[in-house]
Amino acid sequence: MSFWVYILRCADGSYYTGHTDNLEERIAKHEAGEIEGYTSTRLPVKVVFSEEFPTRAEALTCERQIKGWSRRKKEALMRRDWAEVSRLARRSHPSRTSG
Repeated sequence: MSFWVYILRCADGSYYTGHTDNLEERIAKHEAGEIEGYTSTRLPVKVVFSEEFPTRAEALTCERQIKGWSRRKKEALMRRDWAEVSRLARRSHPSRTSG
C-alpha cells in the first residue's frame, strides 16, 4: 500500500497540505467539499503537488515538515526546484557563531 502527501491550492490562493492512502478519493472529497474544515470553505481546490511514500509514518512526517515551511519554500517544492528548497532551508536556519 502506498501513502501520499499532497498540497492543494485553494480558491483564496492559500495552500493546504495533507496525507492519505487513497489520493484520488481524498482529492475528490476535497473538491466536493465533503471534508469539513479548511478546504470546504475555500473551494474550488486544485492539486499542485503530490509525492508517494511507502509508509504512513513517512508521509505524515513529510506532511508535518511541509506544514512548517514558508509559502516560498512550498512553491519551490511544487516546482521541484530542489536548489531553491535547499537555499530556503539554509535561510531558515542561520548559522550560529561562537562568541
